[in-house]
Amino acid sequence: MLTQQEVAEIEAEFVRYERKRSVSIDALKIVQRHRGWVSDEVLVDLAGFLEMTADELDSVATFYNFIFRKPVARHVILVCTSVSCWIVGYESILRHLRERLGIGLGETTADGRFTLLPNVCLGACDHAPVIMIDDDLHENLDSEKIDLILAQYE
Repeated sequence: MLTQQEVAEIEAEFVRYERKRSVSIDALKIVQRHRGWVSDEVLVDLAGFLEMTADELDSVATFYNFIFRKPVARHVILVCTSVSCWIVGYESILRHLRERLGIGLGETTADGRFTLLPNVCLGACDHAPVIMIDDDLHENLDSEKIDLILAQYE
């Protein structure tokens, strides 16, 4: 069930669009900001609120990489796997992250601190390799930088 706060924030977005369903991406982001992810139950409630079917809204949610349909940790690490990052060695960055965190892609650390996910492109090819943690983009990475960066996220 949507909270009053979520409903209020979603309704505030209605003024920007002609139809309720047009708010779907913003609404998904609002729910995720409050809950960390979008569960099946909330998706059904949200779809009804936006006058959509659950399947229609799920199609939107699963199309966008930044909407999480399964629980994630406090911090989500997106590893750019684009051609540019691959050319300059994202594989060594990924290997270091796996070893340092003790998890693979799609997994969450036992303490619930980090989830590690691949991402096709983070749009910073001129500063590859890159990762994004939450909303923070980290560029021109090497193992030492990664260790310093991870220490910033508790």
